[in-house]
Amino acid sequence: MYKGAVVAAVVPAYKEEAMIATVIETMPDFVDHIVIVDDCSPDATSEVVRSIDSSRVTLLRHEVNQGVGGSIITGHRAAIELGADVNVVMAGDAQMDPKHLPALLDEVTDGGFGFAKANRFFAPESFEGMPRHRVFGNIVLSFMTKLASGYWHLFDPQNGYTAVRAEVLRNVPLDSVAKRYSFENDLLIHLNIQQVSAVDVPVPAVYGDEVSSIRLGKVVPELLDLLFRGFWRRIWYRYVLWSFSPIALLLFMGLLLFTVGLGISIWVAFLAFGSVVATAATVMLAALPLMIGTQMLISALQLDIQASPSTPNLRPFDTTTGH
Repeated sequence: MYKGAVVAAVVPAYKEEAMIATVIETMPDFVDHIVIVDDCSPDATSEVVRSIDSSRVTLLRHEVNQGVGGSIITGHRAAIELGADVNVVMAGDAQMDPKHLPALLDEVTDGGFGFAKANRFFAPESFEGMPRHRVFGNIVLSFMTKLASGYWHLFDPQNGYTAVRAEVLRNVPLDSVAKRYSFENDLLIHLNIQQVSAVDVPVPAVYGDEVSSIRLGKVVPELLDLLFRGFWRRIWYRYVLWSFSPIALLLFMGLLLFTVGLGISIWVAFLAFGSVVATAATVMLAALPLMIGTQMLISALQLDIQASPSTPNLRPFDTTTGH
């Protein structure tokens, strides 16, 4: 146990026969359960796990590859059934240093947060050695995930080194969470809908010699579609269905006015190209909706940032009873 909480490590593994033993052997003693999910690996990943004699290890194997998100979901469910209070996710390639695990656990055990995640880019120096196109991609993706998820204070959304309370996971419809590389992004959206408090924990990046198998041509469109749909799903549940918030009013009215103003502006531009002089009234008819709509959208954004669940709102675990 760790500060009164039963801890389970969920380890998604795909073709990790070389490193999975290291992950198990270096797992800290305070981790009560190690749930290995072999995502239909074609190598000897499962055989290596079975060869390790440890009462903490539970091995699950998918007969059909479900992706990293699907493996994590399977692991979370199994960990909850084992009685875990807190689930941590650690990669099967040993790139998540277990010495940083207490920093994550502190936030969800006695820190009062429901969810904690590692942030590799906590300082400008963290980007050193990374190609510029990847730096740019991480910044753009982080901003888009902030907008979609509503967690404006979080960065590095693709970092899977996380800790989450089991009571939080029970309220998340895990069947609806994306099962592949966009799992982390979609989970954040679901957590925000539940208004789960979340926090970033600075953790240095560790890179090995592995070659990424991600096909950007397929992943990027899927991720953009997920973030777009996730944004509107979050707005609908948090600011419309459960409580009609000024954020929704400002957002919808702002979009309407901005669209009307943009349409009129395009019409005025066509008139100008046709040598028709636009009157002052026509220009104002285009400018006013644009300006008012833009101001409403900025106000909605500001209120959404203020509503980001960044304050601890859960009770610490009782170190005497374990609850």
